[in-house]
Amino acid sequence: MIFTLHAVFALLLLGAVSGHAAAKTCNVAPLGHGKDDTDQVEAAIARCGHFGTTVFAPGEYNITRKMTWDLVSSRVDLHGYLSFIPDIQYWLDAHNTYRVIFIQDQASWFVVTGRDFVIDAHSTGGINGNGQPWWSYFATRTREDGDGRPVAFTLKNVTRGVVRDFRIEAQPFWCNAVADSSEVVYDGMYCNATNQDPLYAGQNVVPNTDGIDTYRSDKITLLRWDITCGDDCLAIKGNSTNIVAKDITCRGGNGIAFGSLGQYIQFNDIVDHVLMEDLKFIRLDPQVQPNLGSGVYFKSWTGTVNGSPPTGGGGGGGYVSNVVVKNVFLDNVTLPIHVYQTNGGHTGDEPSKLQFSNLTFVNWTGTSQRSTIVELACSPAAPCPNMRFENINITPPSGTAPSYICVNVASEFGLPACNATGLA
Repeated sequence: MIFTLHAVFALLLLGAVSGHAAAKTCNVAPLGHGKDDTDQVEAAIARCGHFGTTVFAPGEYNITRKMTWDLVSSRVDLHGYLSFIPDIQYWLDAHNTYRVIFIQDQASWFVVTGRDFVIDAHSTGGINGNGQPWWSYFATRTREDGDGRPVAFTLKNVTRGVVRDFRIEAQPFWCNAVADSSEVVYDGMYCNATNQDPLYAGQNVVPNTDGIDTYRSDKITLLRWDITCGDDCLAIKGNSTNIVAKDITCRGGNGIAFGSLGQYIQFNDIVDHVLMEDLKFIRLDPQVQPNLGSGVYFKSWTGTVNGSPPTGGGGGGGYVSNVVVKNVFLDNVTLPIHVYQTNGGHTGDEPSKLQFSNLTFVNWTGTSQRSTIVELACSPAAPCPNMRFENINITPPSGTAPSYICVNVASEFGLPACNATGLA
């Protein structure tokens, strides 16, 4: 029932926010090759971002510094691309980005805040992250969370916002993040992180290019997403509740992640009431992107603190519950369904106390690279109850039989030959 109501809410929000009357209109056109558009973009939003409409003509807008749009009862029609200059050393200077996403201290160069707005890119506009120089640069350098690579598009402190038919090309790092927000609908999102440097063909040189990370947000709806990346297609992080994702295509990467969770010992991470349906996971040419790790996977840190966030951590509590993932097609993924609770851990660590429960998987088809179709490796300190499976018809490699692993599973329904009673 809650999922049905949430879907109705999403449709109402799309209509209600789109119907806001605009008292004023600002029109913007690109200044031209090599010219800085940042001032005129910010001026238009300052004038029409509250109770107005801002219309961006087609073309590329050169953005040279961090930018915030505060939108209230307004509309933005973005027919062109905001092109963020690929000056790596400039953006890596912490003074030149925002640190508004607490989780893992990530940087952002473009932040939208406010309420009751629509940003419509009409499938012709969005963001150009100019990611190739970033990917090639970091191919020979250490990558760490919080190192300053910017999230392409961040929603922070948003209430009742719509992002529609938006395209993000070549994100250097995460494509999207939504944090500390509620009642947000993304209706049509395209993210494409595809390496073009022949030196790195056959390698995953585009890690950390997640489609979206959700954090401390409620009632977030993701409709019609097409994501090419080298990491998590979607990442549901701590205190994400009432999340709906429908019609999602993931091309390459690690799959859809719940986590990682339990990284901060001082916080409980709660993920509750998540519905995902109509998902496709497509393996790409390995010369373009070698990875397609999972369909859906769940991960927590161990119960021992190993180092400090954003690169270390552990010991945090909380739970993940009431998750339904249904109508899923897999194209030769490595491990379709996976739960593990040892992220960032070491032998001898205390087990995680964060519990995964009430997870339901319905109508899964396609192929797996390995014979293991499901691996539930839950924590002995918080065994997993009520793991439910229905119509799991995934084909393992030719000549092998499908297998299912259950460790520290308190109760499981629907899997053949999965010993859910023997707790390790």
